[in-house]
Amino acid sequence: MAVQVGSIIEGKVTAIKPFGMFVAISETEQGLVHISQVANGFVKDINEHFSVGSPVKVKVLSIDDAGKISLSVRAALPAPEREEREERRGGNRGGDRGGNAKRGDSAATFEDKLKKWLKHSEENLATINKKQAKRGY
Repeated sequence: MAVQVGSIIEGKVTAIKPFGMFVAISETEQGLVHISQVANGFVKDINEHFSVGSPVKVKVLSIDDAGKISLSVRAALPAPEREEREERRGGNRGGDRGGNAKRGDSAATFEDKLKKWLKHSEENLATINKKQAKRGY
């Protein structure tokens, strides 16, 4: 069986290590699924997802010059729904990296945040100008 990069094939887990799991994809070939490619989301222990002998659907990511085959379970899965991805990230895509968001302010648009920042900056500049005027600068 000639394995091709990009193909999705059925295999069987042959070994589980802390860094990933080995999957037999034919009688003579096996590849490695790195722990980061086992499932959507964080995987602490592969044994919570698979066991030796489990059938598994994998996508062939690459085959290097030495013939080592890199596989992915995650890439063989259908893409998660948008809400699921945002939920995993904490819901507020992008968030307020400046730490100025109040609870419930996650729906603020970029323009709203920019207006708020500009107003705050102008107030700070006015305060600085008043202090400098008092000092005679």
